Amino acid sequence: MVAHSMDINNINFDSEVIDKSNVTPVIVDFWAPWCGPCKTLTPVLEKLAAEYDGKFKLAKVNSDENMELSAEFGVRSIPDVRAFKDGRMVGQFTGALPESKVREFIDRLLPSAAELERTLGRKLRADGDTAGASAALSKAIGLDPKLHLARIDLAELLIELKQLEAAERQLAEVKPDVDYDARVEALRLAISFARSAESGASDADLSAMIAADPADLDARMQLANRHAGRREWRAALDALLEIVKRDRNWKDQAARKQMLAIFSLAAGDGELVSEYRRKLASALH
Repeated sequence: MVAHSMDINNINFDSEVIDKSNVTPVIVDFWAPWCGPCKTLTPVLEKLAAEYDGKFKLAKVNSDENMELSAEFGVRSIPDVRAFKDGRMVGQFTGALPESKVREFIDRLLPSAAELERTLGRKLRADGDTAGASAALSKAIGLDPKLHLARIDLAELLIELKQLEAAERQLAEVKPDVDYDARVEALRLAISFARSAESGASDADLSAMIAADPADLDARMQLANRHAGRREWRAALDALLEIVKRDRNWKDQAARKQMLAIFSLAAGDGELVSEYRRKLASALH
């Protein structure tokens, strides 16, 4: 039997709510054993979680036992219900609403046809089917041109396929949004990296320039960009870290900014990103 709800605490909130909401909407129910309205609302949420059969996930937080979470989200009265989607909170209500109103709240969270295609595209890409992923993401954009996260996903895939001009066109259509501006900027930088890998001095020439003059930070930056353009993240980060160590403020902290962009681009390799975040912090202090 599939579990449609689970108890959440301070330790597993990020993994079970924030991370999982990138795949399926998550509804968080802040409750407590002494709360009368909670005893009315929670069974309704549990019933609907079972009825919707996996279309959303119910996460229950005992606010008495998880005061840090309650404080973090500014929970002042319970029941307090929060909805998460794509890694961020997108809705909220307080009090024991009637089932019809709760159902309306849930229905607004469920993915559209375009969002379902985006989810399919992300899965296909993870499975190594780049052609299928590209088709699904393109279909998502056709269904909803304002689904900017699908454009961002497609741009990232196009960069991987070295279709840089097509990636730029997708990113040009993305409207500014604080929740994904950093990712868009990182992808624009990835396009620059990819072009650097195909032009300018060779790796051998740049390495020779650095050997002749270790203080040649421009050569180090060019070499880092070439490595990044080939997704050789470790080599790129090593070169950038050396620049930070030699002159952290060089060209308005360009090396540090490049490292932060690579952390975003290499997010799938958590160990590498954690390792170089520590090294960067050490170099800056």
